[in-house]
Amino acid sequence: MPIYHKQGTIPPKRHTQFRRPDGELYSEQLFGTIGFDGMSSLLYHHNRPTMVKEIVKSTDMSPKIAMEKHIRSLKLVSFNVEPKDDFLEAREPLLVNSDVHIGVAAPRHSMTTYFYKNADADEMLFIHKGTGTLRTIFGNIPFEYGDYLIIPRGVIYQIDFDSEENRIFYAESFTPIYTPKRYRNWFGQLLEHSPYCERDYKLPQDLETFTDTQEHLMKVKKQGVLHEMIYEGHPFDVVGWDGYNYPYGFSIHNFEPITGRIHQPPPVHQTFETSAFVICSFVPRLYDYHPKSIPAPYNHSNIDSDEVLYYVDGDFMSRNGVAPGNISLHPAGIPHGPHPGAVERSIGQKGSEELAVMIDTFRPLMVTENALKLDDGDYYRSWLNS
Repeated sequence: MPIYHKQGTIPPKRHTQFRRPDGELYSEQLFGTIGFDGMSSLLYHHNRPTMVKEIVKSTDMSPKIAMEKHIRSLKLVSFNVEPKDDFLEAREPLLVNSDVHIGVAAPRHSMTTYFYKNADADEMLFIHKGTGTLRTIFGNIPFEYGDYLIIPRGVIYQIDFDSEENRIFYAESFTPIYTPKRYRNWFGQLLEHSPYCERDYKLPQDLETFTDTQEHLMKVKKQGVLHEMIYEGHPFDVVGWDGYNYPYGFSIHNFEPITGRIHQPPPVHQTFETSAFVICSFVPRLYDYHPKSIPAPYNHSNIDSDEVLYYVDGDFMSRNGVAPGNISLHPAGIPHGPHPGAVERSIGQKGSEELAVMIDTFRPLMVTENALKLDDGDYYRSWLNS
């Protein structure tokens, strides 16, 4: 869970008079979650944040489902997704349920002609290729290869890319994304056994404040519909804020792996959690050091969850024939495990250079039409010996 943070200028006492240089009051906004019970921040706007002038149009963004109920393991070649200029149009939802939409994007251009707000979901953007800056109402966060960007629902943002070569693996979560509770004490501080700590966060900095009252295009996603709205006044007009509810970054390269004498279960890789799914990071690490250890994972049955693996880089030792940008889906109900030859091949190895992101969901995932276009068609038979 993020730590207390603040940017800009704020009054000494909340909910009290705080005036602009011209004598007018700044507009205070409570930006919170779960009613008034969750994490929140207090923002102070130069203009009123409520000035919607016009709703231009609305577009249904619901994913098109190809397979609602299935039991087939899939390998999706996500680098076959063609780049698109626009950030939102580039998003390709691949695996979805009522809790999360998982997909990829290859946007070429920065978001400069409009602002975006996802009112439905927290967003996790994993940067596979590209560098740039996430510009938000809370400040800016530079990003690079290997960064997770966690953007709580309702955050207004733009993305500036440094080049046209960008690849993003993303998840839209309809429940809040938190750090794992077992790594936190009752105050919310990350404990000594956590694989990362608060020093590793990339917090918003360099708060930008614009005070114009010109018209600006805002795109808001709500109930799966993208609404285009005209705001009177620049959305980035915050002069100061403080609190706990804000976007932040975390690099997968700062995740410190937990190892043991024998093979450790997947929860040791857990990086974020929700009430409906978890996100894990597989990073370079030493293998198990029992004299008879088997570094490859044992076969396991996904009885209660679907497993999605996004392969980032390196040689994933338990899999044959996977490459960067590939996505595997191992659905609930059938066991899966190392590919033929992987167990023997792992014995005696000292370490791994693999890099991958895993999402385990607690409800089955549906497969979209976009996903079937990327399916290699034969992955579910890849455990056969011949």
